[in-house]
Amino acid sequence: MADWMDESQEYQLTVLQEQIARATRTSRAPSAYFCEDCECAIPEKRRKIIPGVQRCIECQEINELRKKNYRPV
Repeated sequence: MADWMDESQEYQLTVLQEQIARATRTSRAPSAYFCEDCECAIPEKRRKIIPGVQRCIECQEINELRKKNYRPV
């Protein structure tokens, strides 16, 4: 018979597995040839390594910093 601690751990494991699956899910969209922000060409190597890439490295870094520093309230 499971107690509340076992149920809590099972729930946490389920949530963690869902978060990992969401984070590792690959995009099915084709990679863009040009950055959606600055319109510079995205290198072929980057397009092959990251399926569905839409930004060049510089714009992606800027986008990630914005998301990190300006979270919606």
